[in-house]
Amino acid sequence: MAENTNPIDPLAMTIAEETTKTNKHVAENPKSERVNRVKNYAGLLSIITFVLSVLILASAIWLLYMKDYDCEKLLRLPRLQIGIGIGLIFVSLISSIAVLLRSRFPVPGFFLVMVPLIVMLTMGLALVGANKLESRRLMATPNWFREKVRHNENWENIKSCIYSTGTCDDLVSRSLNLKAFDFSIKKLSSIEDGCCKPPSICQMEYVNATFWTKVEGAVDESQQRYSDCATWQNDQSILCYNCGSCRHGFVRVMESKWRNLGVLLILMGLLLIIAHILLFVMVMWEHYN
Repeated sequence: MAENTNPIDPLAMTIAEETTKTNKHVAENPKSERVNRVKNYAGLLSIITFVLSVLILASAIWLLYMKDYDCEKLLRLPRLQIGIGIGLIFVSLISSIAVLLRSRFPVPGFFLVMVPLIVMLTMGLALVGANKLESRRLMATPNWFREKVRHNENWENIKSCIYSTGTCDDLVSRSLNLKAFDFSIKKLSSIEDGCCKPPSICQMEYVNATFWTKVEGAVDESQQRYSDCATWQNDQSILCYNCGSCRHGFVRVMESKWRNLGVLLILMGLLLIIAHILLFVMVMWEHYN
């Protein structure tokens, strides 16, 4: 009996070993599939992040070559515009490097790219006037613009610049043949509406775009005193350049441009932050699994 069992034992052992290997392969196969799936997702996310970095670079180049608004140089805003453009170029380069070196240096690359992205996001929030992030000292924020035009010395320079650009003269040439009703429905820029014509509350009679006659009794004395109605003059060198509506119009034009830039910084900053966080998580999961 002992002689008959000896040939069977090696066969049984071989079958058992093959079964164990098969079971182990079946158990490991789902895990390898998950790892491959994560690698594919990480590769796709790397491409998306790299494309976003290229868009940041394109935005920086556009910003560097974008034409300045009239009278922006008086507020030194072109320098800020160039500074933001150069900063975006560095953000784009750092983001691209972090993507390329994600497997070798995941942690340093992640923290290196997060710092400029958070600064970029904070700057965008300040430019759009987010609560507690705008300041009178931080350039191009809504409070900063209002503070600049509030000082008469600054406004004298801005007012002279607006007059020298011929904005109101251009408005006259474009509306020579318009009647009162046609002019009232004409779309004007904020500066044209605030500096070249009296406010609508004054209820003056239209002659042409920059010449209006006062109607007696149309506005009561208290309203006349505390509005821009008394400031308006038909003198082409005065018009409503000293009116509060002119200052507000200039501020609205400046705010519109820099608010759009702030929205761009917020969107690109958020997208890149989310992309880099997801990419970091996937790379770390791949390393430790």
